[in-house]
Amino acid sequence: MSEGPLLAARMNGDGHSAVVDRVALDAVLRQEGEDFFRRVTEQGPHLFAASPLFVSAAQIEQMRTVIAAIEQVVALPAWREAVLAQAPEIARHAAQAQGVFLGYDFHLNADGAHLIEINTNAGGAFLNALLLRSQQAVAMPGEAAAPDDPEQIFLDMFRNEWRLQRGHEPLRTVAIVDESPATQFLYPEFVLAQRMFERAGVRAWILEPSELEVRAEGLYHAGQKLDLVYNRLTDFYFQHHAKLHAAFQDNDLTVITPHPRAYALYAGKYNLALLTDADSLRAMGVEEAVIAVLQAGIPQTRVVRRADRELWWQQRKHWFFKPATGYGSKGVYRGEKLTHRVFEEILEGSYVAQRLVPPGERVVTLADVPTTLKYDMRCYVYGGEVQLVTAALYQGQTHNARTPGGGFSMVRIVG
Repeated sequence: MSEGPLLAARMNGDGHSAVVDRVALDAVLRQEGEDFFRRVTEQGPHLFAASPLFVSAAQIEQMRTVIAAIEQVVALPAWREAVLAQAPEIARHAAQAQGVFLGYDFHLNADGAHLIEINTNAGGAFLNALLLRSQQAVAMPGEAAAPDDPEQIFLDMFRNEWRLQRGHEPLRTVAIVDESPATQFLYPEFVLAQRMFERAGVRAWILEPSELEVRAEGLYHAGQKLDLVYNRLTDFYFQHHAKLHAAFQDNDLTVITPHPRAYALYAGKYNLALLTDADSLRAMGVEEAVIAVLQAGIPQTRVVRRADRELWWQQRKHWFFKPATGYGSKGVYRGEKLTHRVFEEILEGSYVAQRLVPPGERVVTLADVPTTLKYDMRCYVYGGEVQLVTAALYQGQTHNARTPGGGFSMVRIVG
C-alpha cells in the first residue's frame, strides 16, 4: 500500500483523528425549521456519523477510473443491445434524459477500490450536502472530497435533464415522487430537494404516484402541469405504477428522471456479472485496457443457478448473495450465514453472487470508548462526472442508519 492510503488508514484507525461538530450540524438542521430538526434527530438519530472518513487522492482516482471504464462500456451499442434485450419493454423506450444521482458504491481496502453496486436513484445526496455545509467552518485534516456548492451542481443537473428533452424552455414545476413519501426514512431529503427547487423559482411538490393525473397534454397534479418528475420509486420499471409507465412512454408528457432505461443500462444486478465476464466484453468490442480495469475494480459476480446448487453451497462462505432486482440491503445475504432454508429461497429466486471483498474500517470514539465500524463509499455521478464522494459508517452486513456513531460521513482527502 502506498503512502497516501497508508496515511488514510492510520487516521481512520484513530478514533480521535477528527470528529463532526454536532453543535454546528444541529444549527444547520434547525435552519431548516424545528419540525425538520425534530424529524431528523428523533427518527434518524444515527443518520449522520460521529466522524469524517479519510481517503487518499489515489483511492479517489481508482474509483474514478472504474467509473470511467463502465461509462465507456455502457456507451457501446453492443452493451445496450445485450442488457436491453433482457429488460422489460419499457426500458427500450428512448429517453433523452440521462438519469440523476447515479450512485457507484465501493469498498476500499488494502487491495484497492472495489465496486459492489450501482444504483440509479441513489439516496442521501441532499443530506450529505447539508452535512458538508454544516462543517465548512470546522477545522479538519485534509481536503473535502466535494465541491463548495453541491446544491448548485444538483440544480444544474436537473435543469440539464430538462434541456435534453425540452430544449431551452424554462423549467417551472417539479414533482418529487415516492410511495407514501412522508413515511420514508429519507423524507427529510425530499424536503431539502423541494426547497432547493423553490429557491430557484421552480414550484415543487412531494407526491405519491396516486396524486398524479395523466392527460393527453401532460402529467398533472391538482390542475398544475408537471414539467419534471424526480423519481424516487424502487419500482424501477414502473410495473406497479401505470400513470408513470404511461407518462414515460410519451416524451411529450413530462420528463422523468431517473427512469427505467437508465436502470436497465446501469443498475440491474445481472449487469455486474456481465461487467466481470471478460470474454463477453471482448465480444462486445471492449478494449483490453478497459477490461483490465473492470477485472481489477469489480469483484467477480455470477448468476446463481439451481443447476450449480452443490457448488454454491460448498463455496457459499466466499460469496455475497443479492437479489437481481433488489435495492438497499433487502434480501441480501452473506454466504457464511446462510441457512438451508434461505439458500433454497435464493435458488428459487433471481439472484447474483458477488465474491466477498471486505469493506474498510473506521474507528470512532463513543463515550470515550473506541469502536470499530465498517464503511462503504458512494460516488454520485451524472453524465460520467463524479459530483460528490461520500461514505456511510455502519455495523452489520450493510449500511443501516441504526449504528451509534454511524451514518452518512463526510470524506476528507489526505496525503
